[in-house]
Amino acid sequence: MLEVQNTLVHEDVLKENFVCHLDKCKGACCIEGDAGAPLEAHELAILDEIYPQVKPYMTAKGIETVEQVGTSVKDFEGDYTTPCVDTNKECAYVIWENGITKCAIEKAYEEGKVNWKKPISCHLYPIRITAYPDFDVLHYDRWSICADACNFGDALNVKVYEFLKEPLIRKYGEAWYLDLKEKVEGA
Repeated sequence: MLEVQNTLVHEDVLKENFVCHLDKCKGACCIEGDAGAPLEAHELAILDEIYPQVKPYMTAKGIETVEQVGTSVKDFEGDYTTPCVDTNKECAYVIWENGITKCAIEKAYEEGKVNWKKPISCHLYPIRITAYPDFDVLHYDRWSICADACNFGDALNVKVYEFLKEPLIRKYGEAWYLDLKEKVEGA
């Protein structure tokens, strides 16, 4: 693990290659799994606030789900996540464009309707964060549905942390990312 300010970064984040290949996977990470996307505590209020602006972009089933259970739910471990349509199907905020899953929240963001891109866990995927009181641990979540992203990352020689530069800066700041990059390149 590499220590960067208030985080520990698993070596796989630094050494493994990864670039999302949506033409191949079709955004399967938004429609598969055992729960919705993890949410940070402060994101719950954001989802409640922006829902009216995001709703016009959502599917009928997504809207129905949010209207029934709320903009977020507690999962089986007691953590907050985005709600799923039909219990453990796609995220309620999923939309489709040309057969590829997209995010209604991100679509509203891109069109200037909201100023929040999407949950940070979605933006950071395949990095997952384990938060402790005094520090975070960043690790690489391996999932078979991302095999094409690994192959694409290999072909382009792009490391996980490089591919996720924007969300890492969004989460920890530019100085943190520069510190990470300096430590990786100096190692």
